[in-house]
Amino acid sequence: MRRISYGWVVLATGFTVLFFSSGSRFAFGLLLRPMSEDLDLSRSALSLAAACFMVVSALSMPFFGRLIDIYSLRLIIAIGAVVASAGIALMGLAATQWQVILLYGVVFAIGNGGTSVGPIGVMISRWFERGRGTATGAAMSGNAMGQLVIITALASTLAYIGWRNAYIALGLVNLVIVVPLVIAFARAKPEPDAPQAEASAASPSPDTASPLPLRTILASRQFWLLVVVYSICGFQDFFVATHIVAFAQDEGLSVALSGNLFALMGLMGLMGVMMAGTLSDLFGSALPTALCFLARIVCFGFIIFFQDTTAIVVFALLYGFTFLITAPLTVTFAGKMFGAARLGTMSGIINMTHQIAGGLGALVGGLVFDARGNYDVAFVLMFALAALATALTFMLRERLIAEPAARTA
Repeated sequence: MRRISYGWVVLATGFTVLFFSSGSRFAFGLLLRPMSEDLDLSRSALSLAAACFMVVSALSMPFFGRLIDIYSLRLIIAIGAVVASAGIALMGLAATQWQVILLYGVVFAIGNGGTSVGPIGVMISRWFERGRGTATGAAMSGNAMGQLVIITALASTLAYIGWRNAYIALGLVNLVIVVPLVIAFARAKPEPDAPQAEASAASPSPDTASPLPLRTILASRQFWLLVVVYSICGFQDFFVATHIVAFAQDEGLSVALSGNLFALMGLMGLMGVMMAGTLSDLFGSALPTALCFLARIVCFGFIIFFQDTTAIVVFALLYGFTFLITAPLTVTFAGKMFGAARLGTMSGIINMTHQIAGGLGALVGGLVFDARGNYDVAFVLMFALAALATALTFMLRERLIAEPAARTA
C-alpha cells in the first residue's frame, strides 16, 4: 500500500516540474512585444528564436527519451532542469538577436527537452498502469496551471519589473524549486516487489511485448499518420502561444488584459487536458484528439471573420481548452502502438515532431505579420490544417503495429 501511494508523490512531482517548465516557456509570448521594442528587433526576428527553441528542444527529445530508457530518469530530468534554469535566467542579459537565439533557442531549449511532457509522461505512465490517461492528464495539467499562474503573475508585475527581471526571476525559481524537488522525489518506476509492478508483469501486450525494431515502427503507416497529426497540432499551438498576446494588443486590448487572457487560456487548458485523459481511458486516444481539432476548426473559422475584443476573448478561451489535449495522449498512443519498451524513445520522437512544427508555426506567424501587417492569412492556414488533422485522426488505429519481419522470417 505504501509503494502504491508513492505514485501520487511522483505525480505531484511531475505536475510541479511541468508547472514551472510551462510558465517559463510561455513567458516568451507575453514578453514578445516589450522585447521587440527594447531590443529594436522585428517580431519575425524574435520568432526565429522561438523557432530555434522548438527545433533544438525537439531534437533533444528523442535523445532524452533514449537516455531515460537506459539510465536514471531522475538524474536526466534534474540535469535538464539545471540547464533550463541557466538559459532562462541569462535571457535577462540578452542584448542582441544572436544572444536571444543562443540562450532561449539553444540553452533553454536543451534543458526544456529534459523537463518536458516526454520524460514526465514516461515517468507517470510507469507508475500508473491502470488509469494511465487520467494520471498522465493530471500531471500534464501542470502545463496549464503554470501558464495560468505564472503568466498572470508576470502580466500583473511586468510594468514594474520589466522583461529582463522577469526572465531572471524565472530562472532562479526553477533552480531553487524544481531541481531539489526532482532530486528528492522523482522515481523512474515502482520497485519490482511493489503491487503495481506485479500487476504490470501480469499485464498483456503491448506493455510486456518484446521491443519492436525501430525500422518496423518507422516504416508503419500508423507512425506517419501520428507524426502528421502531432505536427499540425504543434504548428497551431505555438503559432497561437507566440502571437496571441501581440495580436490582442494590435487589436486594441491592453497589456494587462491580453496577458491575463493568455493566462486564462491555461485555466481552460486545465479542463481540456483532464477531459482528454479521462476520455482516453474510457474510449481511446483518437476521440479526444478528434474533438480537439473539431474545436479548432470552429476557433479559426470564427477569428477569420470576427476580431473585436469579445471575439478575441472567445477565441482565446476556446482555443485554450484544446491547447494541451494531445499532451497526455502522446504516451498512450505510443504505448498502444509501439509497446512499453519503446515508450521513452517513441514519445520523444512524437514530441520532437510536435516541437519542430511548433517552431515553424511561430516563425510563419511572424513572417505573415511582417509581410501583411496582420495575421489573417495565418488564421486561414490554421483553419485548413485543423480540417486535415481531423480527417487523419479518424484513420489512426490504437493497437500494437504488426512486425512484417516476423512473418517473413
